[in-house]
Amino acid sequence: MKYRADIDGLRALAVLPVVLFHAGIPGISGGFIGVDVFFVISGYLITGILRDDLEAGRFSIAQFYERRIRRIIPALAAVIIATWITAWLLFLPSYFQDFSKSVAATAAFISNLYFWKYSGYFEASALLRPLLHTWSLAVEEQFYIVMPIAMWVAFKLIRKHWVWLFALGAAGSLALSIYLTDVGPTANFFLLPTRAWELLAGSLLALMRLPAPRTATVAHVLSGLGLLLILVPIVVYTEATPFPGLTALPPVLGAVLLIYSGAFPAGLGGRVLSWAPMVFIGKISYSLYLVHWPVTVFVRYVTLEPPSLMWAGFIILLSFILAVLSWRFIEQPFRQPGFAPSRPVLLVGTLAGLVALFALGSAGVTLKGFPDRFPDYDPVVVADGRTNSWNNNVCFFEAPIPYEKWNADQCRIVSNGPEAVLLWGDSYAAHYVPGLTDNAAHIPYTLYQYTAAGCPPVLSYYSYARPNCQNFNANALKLIKTLNIKTVILSARWIDMKSRGMDQIQSTLSALKAMGVKTYVIGQSPLFVTDVGVIAFRQVRQTPRPSVAANSFGSEINESLHRATGDVVFTDPLTSLCPNGTHCTYRQGERLLFSDSGHFSNSGSGDAVRLYFPLYTPLKGKVNTVP
Repeated sequence: MKYRADIDGLRALAVLPVVLFHAGIPGISGGFIGVDVFFVISGYLITGILRDDLEAGRFSIAQFYERRIRRIIPALAAVIIATWITAWLLFLPSYFQDFSKSVAATAAFISNLYFWKYSGYFEASALLRPLLHTWSLAVEEQFYIVMPIAMWVAFKLIRKHWVWLFALGAAGSLALSIYLTDVGPTANFFLLPTRAWELLAGSLLALMRLPAPRTATVAHVLSGLGLLLILVPIVVYTEATPFPGLTALPPVLGAVLLIYSGAFPAGLGGRVLSWAPMVFIGKISYSLYLVHWPVTVFVRYVTLEPPSLMWAGFIILLSFILAVLSWRFIEQPFRQPGFAPSRPVLLVGTLAGLVALFALGSAGVTLKGFPDRFPDYDPVVVADGRTNSWNNNVCFFEAPIPYEKWNADQCRIVSNGPEAVLLWGDSYAAHYVPGLTDNAAHIPYTLYQYTAAGCPPVLSYYSYARPNCQNFNANALKLIKTLNIKTVILSARWIDMKSRGMDQIQSTLSALKAMGVKTYVIGQSPLFVTDVGVIAFRQVRQTPRPSVAANSFGSEINESLHRATGDVVFTDPLTSLCPNGTHCTYRQGERLLFSDSGHFSNSGSGDAVRLYFPLYTPLKGKVNTVP
């Protein structure tokens, strides 16, 4: 295929939003759609190459994979090795063991399957997984396995109608993606069958051989529309946007329009995307994509804070420097046929290298993260020996949510008075339960627990990851009537509501007010960039040893929630747990108050209840109702 500078420019348009989004630059909340633009480009280029080879009678599977190996493997292997060395120096055993699993999965081209099984792209745990971004490479690599064979068969059997075959495949993949948006959102995000239509959109453009736009006006209009279809989602979409599915159509169609209209060089798209800086960024885009996420993860791990604007600038600058070096000294040489060994040696050597990386990852898993690297590291036990202190699978449910099995007798965690109270929320409500049971004598009420993972107590809340949340929350209103509940306490991981709008809580508050129920809202409790056990170990040598760590969000979250609750009694945990507003207490002596990066430990739960939990009565007749 003839080289087109505008396609390199389109690569820049794809990679820049991803890098800026991950670095934490404000206003780029939908930067993740850059990956979808990459998929369209890959589908277009790979299909065009295969089409030309088939029509010229020079099609060769071995030659195809040689090209892919030269393009993909050297830079990827270098980044895996560099990331492994850095993780070896920095990561504590549990993190290194988890990282090692992703190394093995990446070497086997199944990292998308691994992250689908064990992580969500937007979950907090994903923020410290340096190879999370390789999921998209795995999708492309799996496509590269299927597409050459499919095109060869189609060329031999139905060459005149092969466009329809791939159009049918794209339509089926899109339909599956739309369906799984509700019933299997994580699988929808990570797996090839629901992403194939994005690659096939580029494939269809290559197979249809449409004539280039005939006039500059047509090229201007189409490319302008294409730019809008990509740029608008970059600033409008958020992690709360159901994706992919129908919401992926705009950036995919935008990429198709820009590739098509770019065939007319004088068009708007051709001019913008062929601008020299854009072309250069496009040329280094693969290396830039590879290095930027490990850099982001390690900066978070070292600073123990989300990237500030200063650190975001550092992440971007360092990523560009490493990308240029990788492109110049790894990508470029290996793409020259005379540099690397012969095809058989290259294929065998690549297989051996991937096996070695897989073995390296497997060793890290088997040997539990090589704990001897940190001989003075002793994982702190933050629990007090009790198991199931949240009443899991009885009063605290995880997906799927069998809320119908909720039992009032089993979930009556305090029985001290005639007035009934309901604790309603997600895991950030459940983490108060150990403290409530420990301090039951100070709660002069009958208190029920009704909690489910990932389901904030917001009636209008719909989660594509947990579609049962709406039914779970609607059932709470039935329980309130049945049990004659007079008071409700709402608590959740409210930070997840930021992109949706805090005012959505009014759907619940209005319903409770209409029922004559008194309501309390507990604001967002502290969140840290990583597990407090890691923070404690990292800070053990500091003198004086700090007992506080950086909170990963600002006070504006609770201020916004407080405004949204109106005249409802609101409690802000940060006023009790964060002495200076930005750094929050995470330990008392050697006792950790949290069990991970945000949930209270059993003993920490007790402290929180005594400090600020509504209805806690430290003295007879005095009830804590923080205004």
